[in-house]
This record gives sequence, structure tokens and C-alpha cells, in this order.
Amino acid sequence: MTTPPEPPPDHEPAPAPGDEPTRARGGAPDGSAGSSPSGPPRGAPSDGARVPVLTDADADADAGTGTTPGPGPGPASRVRRFWSVRRIPAAVLAALVLGGAGLLLYDVAAVRADRTAMAWRRELADGLATRPLDDTWVVVGAVVAVVLGLWLLILAATPGLRAILPMRREHADVRAGLDREAAALALRDRAMEVSGVQSVRVRVGRSKVAVKAASHFRALDEVRADVEAAVAAGVDELALAHPPALTVRVARPPRKA
Repeated sequence: MTTPPEPPPDHEPAPAPGDEPTRARGGAPDGSAGSSPSGPPRGAPSDGARVPVLTDADADADAGTGTTPGPGPGPASRVRRFWSVRRIPAAVLAALVLGGAGLLLYDVAAVRADRTAMAWRRELADGLATRPLDDTWVVVGAVVAVVLGLWLLILAATPGLRAILPMRREHADVRAGLDREAAALALRDRAMEVSGVQSVRVRVGRSKVAVKAASHFRALDEVRADVEAAVAAGVDELALAHPPALTVRVARPPRKA
């Protein structure tokens, strides 16, 4: 005699307190492989190798400062003029100072050795002691000293090398310059390619380019426009750091007698 099976209950009993389902703890409901009740989910980084996360605050800070994460090219440095070494003025000044100091030191040593001072030194001392300040030679000497001092100050405060035009710096470690005569020759060749131009004179300065052309046919306005466009394109191709202003004049060549 067999016992009939008991019917299943209408609902499952509630879990006991403290016995929460595995799904609430982050694991799979069926306890499949690859999931652990206490470990991180599959694919998540461990505590020893955390992945940095860029938050909205960091993104706003980068946007406000104008910086971007990661290395990038630095700001373009300002292109300055080339400074002259000025060997000749420095050599002349050093020679004058050395000669005067040596001569004065020799005379002082001779006086200390119980010898008579040089005549030029006695005359100079007597003249400085007896001549008034408004004397002609005193004024001339003062003017010469002031002019020499101003000349030395100008040389020390200005870069010089006006014949070299600085070019744009494509690389931070490379500086290039272009001679003004070479630039004038290149622009002259560009202007001579214009139809109707017979002769061209180009003068390139630090801040201005002056072009004087002679046209023996075509309208002067058309020739001037073409010459200005050609020379402007040539100036752009020179890649100068400070592009000079352009002045173009076109006239008829003088008639032969």
C-alpha cells in the first residue's frame, strides 16, 4: 500500500531574518560560477588596481583653465630680433680704457718712485684747477664725454643687426633670419613676373616694403594691382615674424630724348 504524495504549498515560506537572497548581495540568483556573494562582479577592477575616473568637476576645471589632459605643444614663444655682438665698439672701448689706465698707472708709479710726473698730467691738473667751468675747452670736453656716453648706452640698449629680419619660429630650438637685400631681390623677381613691368626697385625695411615699378604698357591701375598682389604673396612666402607694410608705386618710364 503506497502513501499518496503531499500537494505542494500554495506559496514559498518567507526567508528567515538575516538570510537575504543572493541577488540582493550582488550575486547571481542561481549561484552560478564567476559570482561571489562577497567579491566584486565579473569584469570589475580589484582594489589594488583602480581605474581613475574623470569627474564633472575635473572636466569643468580643465575647461575653465583652457588645459587638456595629456601632453600637447607648448605656447608659441615671442620672436625677438637678433642682437649684435658689436665686436668693433667693444674692442675700441677696451683698448682706450686699457691704454689710459696703463699710462696713468705708470705715471703714478713713477711719482711714487721719486720721479717727476709727466708733463701732460701736470698740465691737465693745472688746467682743471685754474680753468672756469664755462671755458671753451671744458665745455667741448664735457660734450664729447656726453656724446660718447649716450652712444654706448644706445649700443647697449638696442639689438642692432638691422639688416637681418627675424622669421617665424616653427620649432622652439630653431631661430632663422633673412637678409634684407635677399628679401628685396626675391620680391623684385616676383614683381618682374607681372605683365607690363619694365623695371622694379624694391626697398625692404624693418616695418615697410617700398616698391617702385615702371610699366611701358597696360593701364597703370591694373599693373599696380597685379604688382601689389604678387609682392604681397611673396612677402607671405618669406615667412617673416613681423610682416612689413607694403607700398607700391607704378609710373611710366621716362622718355628718351
